[in-house]
Amino acid sequence: MTNQRSVSCGLDFSTTPDLASCLVNAHSSRYEFISTPLVHPQFKREFISGSAKNRPGPFTRTDLILCSSDWSNLIIGKLSPYIDVDSNIPEVRKNSEETLKQELSLASHLGLQGITFKLTRGRNKNVNLSRIIYEKLATPYCYQMWVQVPMANPAKQSYSYRNVETSSIENPWEWWNSFRALCDYDKKLGVALIVSHDLPDMEEIDRWLGEQVKCLVLPTTLFITNKKGYPVLSKAHQTVIRKFYASDRQFLLTGANRYQNIGYYYHYLDYLWKSCQVSSPLEQFARGFEDFLQCPLQPLMDNLESQTYEIFEKDNVKYAQYEEAIHLAILHLSAKPNYKYKEIVIMVVGAGRGPIVRAALSAANLANKEVRCYAVEKNPNAVITLQALAKDTWNDKVTVVSSDMRQWEAPEKADILVSELLGSFGDNELSPECLDGVQKFLSDDGVSIPSSYTSYINPIQCSKVFNEVKSWKDKDKNPLSHLETSYVVHLQSKYDIAKPQPLFTFVHPNKDDVIDNSRFETKTFEVKQDSILHGFSGYFHAVLYDKVTLSIEPSTHSPNMFSWFPIFFPIREPVQLKEGDQIVVHFWRRCTPKNVWYEWCISKPSALPIHNINGRSFTIGL
Repeated sequence: MTNQRSVSCGLDFSTTPDLASCLVNAHSSRYEFISTPLVHPQFKREFISGSAKNRPGPFTRTDLILCSSDWSNLIIGKLSPYIDVDSNIPEVRKNSEETLKQELSLASHLGLQGITFKLTRGRNKNVNLSRIIYEKLATPYCYQMWVQVPMANPAKQSYSYRNVETSSIENPWEWWNSFRALCDYDKKLGVALIVSHDLPDMEEIDRWLGEQVKCLVLPTTLFITNKKGYPVLSKAHQTVIRKFYASDRQFLLTGANRYQNIGYYYHYLDYLWKSCQVSSPLEQFARGFEDFLQCPLQPLMDNLESQTYEIFEKDNVKYAQYEEAIHLAILHLSAKPNYKYKEIVIMVVGAGRGPIVRAALSAANLANKEVRCYAVEKNPNAVITLQALAKDTWNDKVTVVSSDMRQWEAPEKADILVSELLGSFGDNELSPECLDGVQKFLSDDGVSIPSSYTSYINPIQCSKVFNEVKSWKDKDKNPLSHLETSYVVHLQSKYDIAKPQPLFTFVHPNKDDVIDNSRFETKTFEVKQDSILHGFSGYFHAVLYDKVTLSIEPSTHSPNMFSWFPIFFPIREPVQLKEGDQIVVHFWRRCTPKNVWYEWCISKPSALPIHNINGRSFTIGL
């Protein structure tokens, strides 16, 4: 295991009489940060009335005990647990408000990167707390706030021991959902998820994957002792850790040390973390791009750069599938009497720097069949590479054509027409328009590769990605423009509310009397559990030829292929969903002679305006 990332883990202290010593001890056991109360737990202040109102002296330690860089990089401040700003008792509420404001101000003064506090009340019972926290989040340069939420409601566990009906007890996700909604889904607000002894259903755990879980809080009581006397987690808890691995969360160890050395916990978590670090081509390629928004490529409008070509050419799986499809097509055609002695003509339209051409020549050699190949490419810079390859490597078997495929006049008919214009949504790089424009060059019994492709959508909960989209703003654009734009994104922090369903299908060659690539579809999804809708993820499944396919749709994803990440269609405002709700979504593919664009909206469980109407925020240029 080389070049593996170590786990990022912090150590929680209930109190720190000597803060500097605690940091030294934590660092010596390889913990990266500590979580400590901002004020001594027993130092309760009274601002309204009471014996402590006029207590002399400072209310906490001086900031001089640490340098500013240590405060900002090594400390997560904990708010006092007795603060109750939603109390029904006016004096308690007012006193708590002043205490909370004092501690929030102290955290700003110290330059902390984060503070943490626990949610202990149910849904809609933290309204005043939400107001004060949201007020602080709205100020410039505010720190991150880690809201500690239990994975399973402690009340449910205690009630179940007494054989009492527990179905009416709220799920803690509801606490968090209500709280962050009141704070307008601020991106500086994240979850510190307290892993419970008795784990909830896996579907409930999966729902947390769609949240901004900054940290997993692991009580030391979760650990059991193995045969060698060291702390380990049960297989069920290991599964939970692995689920959260992909999004690179941190850990916070809390509770009494039950072993000789507190570092034993860290060494085990580091071992477990590194064991999650798979080395598949997809994971290697996607590392660093998790939940990172990218604008989809527009190869018809923009000439791709050399680096972009180089990245995609590393995907051996994709080109192996293309080679297999071309090979089968050559064998199929060669079996026909009129092709027995005929040289097969292959046209690669949108040839780039030639990987599909290489696949075609290799397929011809494998089939022991003579072929004549045309490589058609509009990017003049890529054409330079194609011409060099044609001269030095391909031995005049390839004719390079520097032209937009739609404007080229082919000197002969093609037996096999091959393209690589698939986008993350199948048709979003305008493969239908391009292939319809060149199918006149295809012989009557010729083969198009790909022969068909279908887009898929499914509703998802993805707070992190949604907040990234929401935070983007351009002065010269409609304020809603980024929420009406599709993005390519390697989705990790997401929860699939329902399974993907097919949307638009395109078949080549297109035999329709009147070719129309505009589309409209309505899809209905059943909601499995309470959740929140942030948008729709999109995929494609393509049939290259016969049974040879390429797919990024999760259930049929081509193993180890990494050329395409999913596409994401956000919605303007998150929609609260209840178990049993129906999501009814409407998707349009709109076309003009100059542009293609998508429009989308939902009509159930609540209606939202049509997004990207008339392509006002995003179009794909022809």
